[in-house]
Amino acid sequence: MLRKILKPFSKFFEFHARSHYRAERHSMALTIGIIAASAVGGFVEIAPLFSIDETVEAAPDMRVYTPLEQAGRDIYIREGCYACHSQMIRSLRDEVDRYGPYSLAVESQYDHPMLWGSKRTGPDLARVGEKFSDEWQVQHLVDPRSLVPESVMPQYAFLLNAPLETASLPDRLAALRTVGVPYSDEQIENAADDARGQAYPDTDRAYAVEERYGEATNIRFFDGRRDRLTEMDALVAYLQIMGGLTDLPQKTQIADGE
Repeated sequence: MLRKILKPFSKFFEFHARSHYRAERHSMALTIGIIAASAVGGFVEIAPLFSIDETVEAAPDMRVYTPLEQAGRDIYIREGCYACHSQMIRSLRDEVDRYGPYSLAVESQYDHPMLWGSKRTGPDLARVGEKFSDEWQVQHLVDPRSLVPESVMPQYAFLLNAPLETASLPDRLAALRTVGVPYSDEQIENAADDARGQAYPDTDRAYAVEERYGEATNIRFFDGRRDRLTEMDALVAYLQIMGGLTDLPQKTQIADGE
């Protein structure tokens, strides 16, 4: 039965085998074949970039990460959190029901590097912002199994005692501006102060953060401590803004459902 099904293709298979064998015996032919295959693959990957302006949705309310949130994102990357948590909700019914509105390209336009991913040892975090309290996030990072007994996540208690380095933040924001993130000169110049201001409410620095990044900016003692700024403050600040840079996904899903 199988022979009858494959018989019409036998000549093609024989031709393919002979030509492939001949190509392997001649280095130039093999080289040309590799170049041709690479060119096709490269074109398929590069071609969509020519329509990138049409791909990224317009989101007038989209804002950049604050210096504290960006520092938290850098810690998130440093600790390898992206290896177990994706930040991409696909437009499948079960994913939307579980995680919320599907991810839009505009939400990642200021992400360098982009962390969409597909590996989910843990849940997707694209919309984890404000889903849990700061206290929950801190406890989960300090001792994951105290809140989720089946968790295999490592402990990150050391972040509570790790002072956040802020001196390099102006240069880090300036570097991000060179790749398209619209930080202003004022935001770059005051990056270190703004990182501290976001974690110390009711101070002059906090009011300055509101002026530069908007009144909706989260300003509070993220790690619950008031004596110093820590890496835990930064990481929790980043976790609490995930999915909160623009309201466009929620508006899009409501529009789609009507």
